[in-house]
Amino acid sequence: MLKRNDYYERCEKRLEEFNERHGVHLTRTDIIRPYGKALGTNGSIAVLRGNRAPEGAVIKHTACPKEMFKAILRARPFDNEEECLEAILKHEIHKGEAVFIRHEGPKGSGMPEMFYTSEAISSDKELGKSIALITDGRFSGASVGSIIGHCSPEAADGGPIAFVEEGDLIEIDVEARRLNIIGIKGERKTSAQIDDVLKSRRKNWRPREPRYKSGVLRIFSERAVSPMRGAYLE
Repeated sequence: MLKRNDYYERCEKRLEEFNERHGVHLTRTDIIRPYGKALGTNGSIAVLRGNRAPEGAVIKHTACPKEMFKAILRARPFDNEEECLEAILKHEIHKGEAVFIRHEGPKGSGMPEMFYTSEAISSDKELGKSIALITDGRFSGASVGSIIGHCSPEAADGGPIAFVEEGDLIEIDVEARRLNIIGIKGERKTSAQIDDVLKSRRKNWRPREPRYKSGVLRIFSERAVSPMRGAYLE
């Protein structure tokens, strides 16, 4: 049917007109990939690990700006999405910062999607290529940008994301699958020094009051497992 009504020929002509109008040289195979020709060999997501996320964290690297594949950023931690979003909208977040949203994991708040914050970042041409969002919450397949979610263990479980402080240096290395704290208050430290600092912070850490006091959400917050294990009830 498509051949009989000259559909393919008309599409070819439209493509030629498009190329001429925009000064480009696209071919049919640039738009519809030939069958059997792989888009890539690394998939679309990666699991990063390190002293920031011992059990892992997820990034959709196919939607991440190449500038953020390897970066060292300064930490800006927030204990809920609302506070973080407000800071972004008020232009209080700056280039070179790693924005943390914690206590949004399964036990912390039921693991909502960090949609509004991720959209606020990705829609800003400067911030979208110069900062990262790191969270124990989740993101969807439609999210774009340097977004690292599902950080495990989550903050409510005493994961390292709970101990991140303002000015910590955060290393992101997508190719090497690394996510680490590599400095304190803007100063590089050795791995042993970082471990000592994290142990000290853990010692002084106290769990937050549960967000949900009763009902099924209270049960979920008590029984949910790690985001990287699926956030199911055990």
